[in-house]
Formats: sequence, C-alpha cells, structure tokens
Amino acid sequence: MAPPRILVVGAGFAGVECVQRLERRLAPGEAEIALVTPFSYQLYLPLLPQVASGVLTPQSVAVSLRRSRRHRTRIIPGGAIGVDTKAKVCVIRKITDEIVTEPYDYIVLAAGSVTRTFDIPGLLDHARGMKTLAEAAYVRDHVIAQLDLADASQDEAERASRLQFVVVGGGYAGTETAACLQRLTTNAIRHYPRLDPKLIKWHLIDIAPKLMPELGDKLGRAALDVLRRRNIEVSLGVSIAKAAAEEVTFTDGRVLPCRTLIWTAGVAASPLIATLGAETVRGRLAVTPQLRLPGADGVFALGDAAAVPDLAKGDGAVCPPTAQHAMRQGKVMADNLIASLRRQPLKDYVHKDLGLVVDLGGKDAVSKPLGVELHGLPAQAVARGYHWSALRTNVAKTRVMTNWLLNAVAGDDFVRTGFQSRKPATLRDFEYTDAYLTPEQIKEHTQSSVIKH
Repeated sequence: MAPPRILVVGAGFAGVECVQRLERRLAPGEAEIALVTPFSYQLYLPLLPQVASGVLTPQSVAVSLRRSRRHRTRIIPGGAIGVDTKAKVCVIRKITDEIVTEPYDYIVLAAGSVTRTFDIPGLLDHARGMKTLAEAAYVRDHVIAQLDLADASQDEAERASRLQFVVVGGGYAGTETAACLQRLTTNAIRHYPRLDPKLIKWHLIDIAPKLMPELGDKLGRAALDVLRRRNIEVSLGVSIAKAAAEEVTFTDGRVLPCRTLIWTAGVAASPLIATLGAETVRGRLAVTPQLRLPGADGVFALGDAAAVPDLAKGDGAVCPPTAQHAMRQGKVMADNLIASLRRQPLKDYVHKDLGLVVDLGGKDAVSKPLGVELHGLPAQAVARGYHWSALRTNVAKTRVMTNWLLNAVAGDDFVRTGFQSRKPATLRDFEYTDAYLTPEQIKEHTQSSVIKH
C-alpha cells in the first residue's frame, strides 16, 4: 500500500516550518512529502527593505530549502493555481508554464499573500511592490537609476520629478522601506555633486490616522519623529487618487511630479484561496483552531492564507499575518498532520504575541518585545537580534551578520545591477496574480487527470 501523500503549498514561514518538522518527526516511509514553490528557498520577508537599500545582498535573505540534513521532500518548481477538494487534486503551473495535476491525501495551504491593491487609475501600471526578492532588487536599481538620470539631465523639471519618491502604506513594510531607502539616497547624494540634496524628497502616505498603530501611541510618535527628522514627509489620512508615469495625484488634491511609486498598503490572501469556494474571513480561509478547513477532508490552511482563531486574545480575534504566528502555526500544523496519520487527537493553535520590531536603518528602530517599549540603539539591537535568530540556517545567519558588519564599516554602495532594465516591472509582472484558474477550469484539469490515470 502506497504511503499517504502530503502536499504543502507555499515555502514561506508557515510552509517551510511545517515541512522541516515533518521531515524530522515522520518515520521513514510513513508519508510522502511534496512542496509546491516557484523557488527552492525560503524568503525572509521582514528584511526585504534592507535588500532594497543594499544593506543586505539578495542571497542573504533567500534561505536554501535543500540544506536540511534530513531533506527528503520532493520540491515541485511552480505555483498552485487551483485546488479541487472533492477530487483531492491540486493544479500546478510549473516554472516552464506547463500545467500539471498533483493528487494528495492531505494538503496544507500555506500559499501566503500578495500585495493588496485597489481600483485606482494607473496603480497596477506604475506602482512597484515590496513583496518578493525580485521586487526588492528592482526597486533598488530603479531608485539608483533615478539619481543617475537626474544627474545627467539638463531639465530642472525632470530632475525634480526623478528625485521625488512616494511610498504608500504606513505599516511595517512601508515605514521600513521609506526609512531604509531614504538613508540610501541621502548617503548616495555626495557622489552626485551636480545634484542639490534638497531636491531629494521622500513621501510616506497612509489612509490611516496613525503610523503603525499596533506599536501604540508612544512608539508610533517616536517612529514618526525619526522619519520627520530625516525630512521624510509623512501624510496620514491620505492615499493615491491616480498614478501616472511622471506624476502622482493624492486624494487631498495634491499633484506630485514623481517617477517612483512604491505600494505597500497591506496584503491580501493568495488568489489561490478563492479557487476553493470555501468560507473566508476578509479573503482568508476560515479554519478551526486545529488549522482544518471545515467540510473538506484532508485540507488544512495556515499563515497569511488562513484566518486562524487567536485563542490567546479571544473575542473572535484572528491571528495577524506575521512571521512569528506563521512559524509557530507551521509547527502545530506538522504535529496535527502526524496526529491525523496516527489517528491521534489534534491540538489547538495558541500563541501569545511576543511583540513587534521595526528597523528604521542605521541606529534608529522602535521595538516592543513582550510589551516593553524601546527606541534607538536598544530597539535596534532587539530588532536585529530577533531577525538574526529567526533565520533558519547558520549559513544565512553568517551572511546577514557579515553584511551588517560590512555595511557598518564600509558604508553603502550605489551600483545598479541592470535587473529588469528597460523591461516592464509592475505589480502584475512580479506577483502573477492573474495566473489562477476558475472552478470550471480546475474541473477540466481534474477530469483530464483522472482519464490519463
């Protein structure tokens, strides 16, 4: 009799933690494990702003999945684009664009999230995100290119538009992105003697009335003070009304000459979730505390893709889409899969939030570990210590620490790699959000798969 087939979709914090624990705890031959992911690495997403600013190299935050000592998982290079829960089949588009079907006995949906967008004219055509390694590398090249082009231009209007940068989203990703990239351009300007430093202007805008409200009023104000001290103009209660190639229109009526729009206004669950036709909570799959999808045999979900009840908070709260919850859900997920295989009771996911860290670059940070509010160097030590310890391999830890030390000693560099040079590079190009199937298309692939077998 063939062993049960476990299919894990997504190699983020939740999916990788689940797979690693399964590899350690399953007996040889007890189950077959397959992981669906376009890339054979786990991306340490919280450090992407430091990749965009050049403090860290892209390789340092891409943690190889094949370095596990007990590696026995079959990695399928592609993305899941549909799931038929009745037939127990997942439809996968490989990186070659070949569409294949993968049967399963148990499926773990850890497909993560994509950048949340709205129906704003020009947004999808002119905005860049900060959700993938490719996006971070592209944004770095793009920002440095604006300095190069402005320096070469004889047109004052062109110079002004190239040296204005807009980041939308006052959460952790947006705030860290604006702070880190502003340091990059500030440090770079001395290498451009023809440019007036006063022309470089960074704008951080958010429709919310407060910056990072999860931090509380005191730390939120501390972060706001750091940004404004660096001459980053922060506008709250404001969003984008329209985006164009050379200007951005704000909802308060301002029109800003600008060629760089970075969109980090939240995330939404992977479009894969919509293909299941199951109950959702704000787009995330409604699951039980045991991470099971009600009414679907062998289907589990966790991480950003699932609305996991937060039993530590109660009152119907769901866990926020953060790395610390995803990693811990991955461990519980693996234990519950093993319990299912061995006909043992499943356990609930319960975790009390450990706090938040926000690295603003240099000596600036705000952190709230275990409810203790910190800012400045102590907060920076906590933020970097937390991120460093969360990296999964010693190789990754060594690379990140080496990058931090080298940057502290030698400073920034301002080299463009030519990544995606002269090619479209919008949100659609990087996140493939239009690649998913309709329920009818999924059934067609499922039926053809049954006929072949």
